[in-house]
Amino acid sequence: MAEGTTGEKTEEATPHKRREQRKEGNVMQSKDVVTAAFIMLAFFILRLTAKLMYGFTTSSMTYWFTLAGGGMDDNGTRIDGMEVAPKLILEIGKVLLFTAGPLLLASLLIPVIVTGIQTKFIFSKKSFQFKLSKLNPMQGIKKMFSVSSLFELAKSLIKMIILMAVVYSEIQSRVVDFARLMQLDLISGLLYVAEAIFAICMKIAMVFVAVAAVDFLFQKYKWEKDMKMTKQEVKEEYKQMEGDPQIKGKRRQKQQQMAMSRMMQDVPSADVVIRNPTHFAVAVRYNETSDRAPVVVAKGADNLAFRIIEKAEENGVSVVENVPLARGLYKAVDVGREIPLDFYHAVAEVLVFVYGIKGKAPKGMEPENIKNYPNY
Repeated sequence: MAEGTTGEKTEEATPHKRREQRKEGNVMQSKDVVTAAFIMLAFFILRLTAKLMYGFTTSSMTYWFTLAGGGMDDNGTRIDGMEVAPKLILEIGKVLLFTAGPLLLASLLIPVIVTGIQTKFIFSKKSFQFKLSKLNPMQGIKKMFSVSSLFELAKSLIKMIILMAVVYSEIQSRVVDFARLMQLDLISGLLYVAEAIFAICMKIAMVFVAVAAVDFLFQKYKWEKDMKMTKQEVKEEYKQMEGDPQIKGKRRQKQQQMAMSRMMQDVPSADVVIRNPTHFAVAVRYNETSDRAPVVVAKGADNLAFRIIEKAEENGVSVVENVPLARGLYKAVDVGREIPLDFYHAVAEVLVFVYGIKGKAPKGMEPENIKNYPNY
């Protein structure tokens, strides 16, 4: 069976398809990378602020108990516990702000930043639009047994097993130390437990980082695979982007016909048509009020040259035979352009000849001025 009829996706996604898919909100991203980044940053913040939070919480709790127990203020005046509720609430708010505030801020910013880095901060409204196809039960069943779903299930099981192994290993290695906690004072015991928890959390975080790395590679592989195109899709996209070759050919032909039609309409405005016997014809116009130099308004070779000459004769435009000048102008000057300085003398001679026949000579084309022009 031919490859074109199988519809097999073997071609890498084109830049155009990638841009269109991004507009649709279809971008490569790994949720596990977001989770790992948040866990790492959260533990890092806790590690840096642990002593600060401990000192602040201890001083605040001491102040709470003083207020609640009707203790003495800074002036030595006894405080009524029933009057200090607003102060207690304020102190509790401060503790929550300094302890939970950084984590809350991280939980809000990290998902946005990490997801934005993965998606290049592309936001698509289409990804939030309601689609009836999402309610299709068959599509749901297919997703349940898709490669992605099986990978997510395997990944969850592996994470659970690894996490349980890490926690078990860490606790087992510290079981003797935990037994000795009874011999320590309360503060020392709490500090040791906190240190153990931090050690366990950091190992858990490293597990999440490893899983996130694997998931990122898998998601990238899967996204690239899903983005692949068939050879026919590539061809169709090329036609849409560049145009069907047949249509482009017809469009180019139409444009050439329109340009030729406009050019032929300008022939009657020419002062002279310079030709060689059969091959080339160049129509030149010089208007002293609008043109700085003579302008080529039409040119052609072979059949088109014959049509230009015929059009000129129909409209009373002089036709002069000058083989080298006709050939030179045809090759050197585009339609609508002024003639180069090298052709001034030769063209001026032709124009003066024509103007002499018609009994007119525009300013700058008098016979005595021709000698100032360079020879062709």
